[in-house]
Amino acid sequence: MAGDHVRSMDATDALVLAIHLTATAAMTGLIWFVQVVHYPLFTAVGTDGFPRYETQHQQRTSFVVGPFMAIEGGLGLWLLAAPPDGLGRALPFVGCVLLAAIHASTVLLQVPAHGRLGSGYDATVVRRLVRTNWIRTAGWSARAVVAVAMVTVAA
Repeated sequence: MAGDHVRSMDATDALVLAIHLTATAAMTGLIWFVQVVHYPLFTAVGTDGFPRYETQHQQRTSFVVGPFMAIEGGLGLWLLAAPPDGLGRALPFVGCVLLAAIHASTVLLQVPAHGRLGSGYDATVVRRLVRTNWIRTAGWSARAVVAVAMVTVAA
């Protein structure tokens, strides 16, 4: 409409959206790798060395995913609290709800499974871990779509 002023996205908004998208995309790629390759290969480790393997898995995985998860979560909240002009709060809210579901799944399902596996290989626990990890895989895949939508809408 004539006279309406639409502010273009500033450099800070663009940077926040780009870093948020990058962290979400990284976590999406990582979770698909874990879901399709890494967790199913737990069955090939063998029982003798499994507790040591599981301990190393937890330490090394935390080192890789921790920074991405912190960045994604922090910027997700930033976008919810102060969305760029034109974005609104609906997409950031959906992204935060998905992230809450992912974190709930992690804390309530995956972390306890890894805790049990730290004591030794258990085929039932590995199957449950692979099955319940689909929650996070679907959640991060949906978050990636939401993050791309945020960049597109805000541009």
